[in-house]
Amino acid sequence: MENKQLITFMVAAETLNFTQTAKMLNFAQSSVTAQIKSLEAELGTPLFERLGKRLMLTEAGRKFLLYAEKMIKLNEEAKMAIAQDGELSGTLIIGAQESQCTYRLPGILKEFKDRYPNVKLMFKPAHSDDLAREQLMNGMLDVAFIMDISKPEEALTIKPLIQEDIKLVAAPSHPLASKSEIYLKDIEQETLLLTETGCSYRTLLENSCHSAKVYPINKFEFGSIEAIKQCVIAGIGIAALPTMVVEQDIKLGRIVELKWENNIPPIFTHIAWHKDKWMSPPLAGFIELTQQHFQKYQGQ
Repeated sequence: MENKQLITFMVAAETLNFTQTAKMLNFAQSSVTAQIKSLEAELGTPLFERLGKRLMLTEAGRKFLLYAEKMIKLNEEAKMAIAQDGELSGTLIIGAQESQCTYRLPGILKEFKDRYPNVKLMFKPAHSDDLAREQLMNGMLDVAFIMDISKPEEALTIKPLIQEDIKLVAAPSHPLASKSEIYLKDIEQETLLLTETGCSYRTLLENSCHSAKVYPINKFEFGSIEAIKQCVIAGIGIAALPTMVVEQDIKLGRIVELKWENNIPPIFTHIAWHKDKWMSPPLAGFIELTQQHFQKYQGQ
């Protein structure tokens, strides 16, 4: 099997649309179909199936996806490892939360691209810290940002970057905004705007509520932290969000911080990678740049 076929399969597995895959890779759709059929013939099993108008991965396709990503990465690592002259190239696959991509990473990415102009960066959403850990373990990510309490992980190198402050916020017109102090019991009848299941600070908030025997009955769940913030501004409900997401809106008066009593343990943003990961120059450079930039954030 060729590397080109593996890349085509990986993109198709992500888009679940051969037409979109062809556009992204600048191929004819017939070429995408032919490459997938060639792979299926070599493996002796279908990788995709059509259910009505929907294209789906088969069970074999889901299993093969893990190996395809590893083979693509191994091919790129081999090229970088034996490169003697010229510009470094390749791809880094990074797992990161939306908040990190929006508020912390742009400066890091700009400097990284200045240093390594031929290295591609691919970002994958890391809504769940457990999923990010799993993808680091199986080689689907080169490096990931994990926002969680500090805890050891035998197979991973996890370095804390900065402690995150989580704020409970509401619209200025919200009834709780005028209270001098908020207790968990006060939020039981409020609409709680939550990130997806698996997000560390959502889990810690829910654990804190359960410990206090507080069970909010109105919950809205979002896949976007920016959508949550806009709903807070619109007065739809309250949310617990990292300071970096809401500090500017608090300064501008669009959101107010609720002064609440809680027992949530300290949360840190970490950078993590597999202990056995080959430390290519671009990967080492990205980690070093990240640590330098986060030291500046700590000083702010």
